[in-house]
Amino acid sequence: MKYLKDDVDVLVIGGGTAGPIAAIQSARLGQRTALLESGSQLGGVTTTGGVSLPGLFHAWGRQIVAGIGWELVTKAVALDSGQMPDFSVPPLRHWWHQIRINGPVYAALAEEACLQSGVELHYYEIPTEVSENKNGWNVKTVGKGISRLITTKQLIDCTGGADIVGAIGLLRLREEETQPGTLIFKLAGYDVESLDEEIVQANFIAAMEDGRLQHGDISNPQGRFINFLGSGGENAQHVFGADSSTSDRHTKTNIAGRQSLLRILRFVRSLPGCENACVMKAQAETAVRETYRIVGEEQINYQDYISGWIFDDAVSYSFYPIDLHDRDGVKPQPLAEGIVATVPLRALIPKGSTNLLVAGRSVSSDRLANSALRVQASSMAMGQAAGAAAALSASQEITPSQIQISELQELLLQHQAIVPIPEVTEISEHRINAINQCN
Repeated sequence: MKYLKDDVDVLVIGGGTAGPIAAIQSARLGQRTALLESGSQLGGVTTTGGVSLPGLFHAWGRQIVAGIGWELVTKAVALDSGQMPDFSVPPLRHWWHQIRINGPVYAALAEEACLQSGVELHYYEIPTEVSENKNGWNVKTVGKGISRLITTKQLIDCTGGADIVGAIGLLRLREEETQPGTLIFKLAGYDVESLDEEIVQANFIAAMEDGRLQHGDISNPQGRFINFLGSGGENAQHVFGADSSTSDRHTKTNIAGRQSLLRILRFVRSLPGCENACVMKAQAETAVRETYRIVGEEQINYQDYISGWIFDDAVSYSFYPIDLHDRDGVKPQPLAEGIVATVPLRALIPKGSTNLLVAGRSVSSDRLANSALRVQASSMAMGQAAGAAAALSASQEITPSQIQISELQELLLQHQAIVPIPEVTEISEHRINAINQCN
């Protein structure tokens, strides 16, 4: 096995939604930056997970997330001859403002942006040991035929489950039962218009009763199965107990997702008129919504989120309904008109840590707030903020909690990010109403 040594200013671990954005921002600020990813490509849930509908970048008629994530998404739309939603029109359903992109194209563009900015990419490589040194961190990794020792001034955990925070021994939170995951797939080979809806529904009910289909195969078991057929599947299945926090649990999650797909396919092919149904595409992994969250220097709670509280160290916005999936499906709770949540830098800093940041769905938050914060646009914005904070910390030889917030905010603005401005004089009426609803 070949043994390698590297020395960088900023090391990002995890190449999912937030990781590439963090790495690109750090490298564009002149810091030597490396990115570790255990898989074969960048993008995480957007690409490997198949949720190629990033959002939400707009709220109430204005853009609230921009910067590097927006840059990559707009390039992906243009290169695939796609179409943007009309953001000037308030959507009846929040997902109407999510942006459909080509996952493989996005992965390639994120990779290109990393390379152009000077990020050193290490695929198929995982950390095996993380320890502090007097100037930052030592990270030992293993990959195919190699082992590596990386010394870095600043470390950013973008694993999605705060894996590095856990390995170091810092506090993390998770629920006893996490949200279900989803295997994204697309069925074809039938004409929905030619099917008898009542026959389809009667067969569906029978299949649920006799075990050919199981609870979770359809995320909305009380709905009409013809609607599932109309969408071809896609984001309409639940894998209960989905967990990616260990390789064993991740293995079971992926197996469960594919077994569910087989049950669905066999059932659909049994329906009159669907004898030639087939799987047009299916992702390699079941997308996971929830594992661990950090205990940060600040926690974003449900009341903070739905009231649109602007933290004094806010570095990004987040806009999405409270979106907690469970065994009965999901019933999104939209935010009150005019409300947009914010993310403080302190929620990206694990409590009691030095030279360490987190970005993405493991942001310090309670469960309800996290069900909205975890989505892609919000995670991209957090990634850019973490990348800029790490770059500032490395260049000034300080820890992230010592950063001048105004300097960080100005730096993000220079790189086309959108930064919340604290309202010092008054709290708007809709925010007061939202807070009162919580009490």
